[in-house]
Amino acid sequence: MEKAKVYFSSNISEEELVKLYDKLDVKLKGKVAVKVHSGEEGNQNYLHPEFLRKIVEHVNGTIVECNTAYEGKRNTTEKHKKLIESHGWNKYFDVDIMDADGESIKLDIPNGKVLKENYCGKNLKNYDSLLVVSHFKGHPMGGYGGALKQLSIGCASSEGKAYIHSGGRTKDQYNLWNDLPEQKVFLQAMADSASSVTDYFKGNIVFINIMCNMSVDCDCCSVAEDPCMKDIGVLASTDPVAIDKACIDLVMSSSDPGKEHFMERVSSRQGTYTIDAAETLGVGSTDYILIPID
Repeated sequence: MEKAKVYFSSNISEEELVKLYDKLDVKLKGKVAVKVHSGEEGNQNYLHPEFLRKIVEHVNGTIVECNTAYEGKRNTTEKHKKLIESHGWNKYFDVDIMDADGESIKLDIPNGKVLKENYCGKNLKNYDSLLVVSHFKGHPMGGYGGALKQLSIGCASSEGKAYIHSGGRTKDQYNLWNDLPEQKVFLQAMADSASSVTDYFKGNIVFINIMCNMSVDCDCCSVAEDPCMKDIGVLASTDPVAIDKACIDLVMSSSDPGKEHFMERVSSRQGTYTIDAAETLGVGSTDYILIPID
């Protein structure tokens, strides 16, 4: 089999995102959803809308988000809309909170190891293609956050997020945190749900990972550690497994002393299990070639 192609640039700029996207030679068809992390209130590390303006306009995309399943400023539509406005997203883009009315679309996962169904924001059905723009960083539960997390937890509705985190035990965000499953059950549930989204779009997906502001904490944390590593670059691929594996490998091969702290977060949460589990499900491949474009 041909290796998955992952394009890489150490130049982190608005223009470089467009350049990397064009290198893939993929034309996302129809109505394009652009999945981002809009950032929790108080978080200092999330990608700001100004930085993504050129790539979103390049694909004529609509910013999409879903409500969360934890306390904060994004777990109800009313609060989430206010935060999106204060962060400036709708100053530049059309923004769609896909589960704004509390409804989900159910995606079947016939080959899922933990989950047999996934619940995404209902408005996902309104889109023909998906551009997943991920801020690559650590994560307090998943170990790291990248393309696979955006596909799974990111596209999940509030009830879908609870379903993934609980390993299929509940869709109730208020009862979720009392009885969490063993860690690998949660990570497998992320891989299962990610596979349903890639199956749904049938190849009409592009992934961009941005390795900047690399804290061990996610953009969902209102109180997050400052970045522990210097910025590394931007990657683009049509393979979410390959692009996340490439990011982990770039951290591992870095001479930055902060990588030990970063990888401790990944390893302590068994984060790379999600990558391996997604590969087993056929979501993508860890056998990739990194193609520098600098």
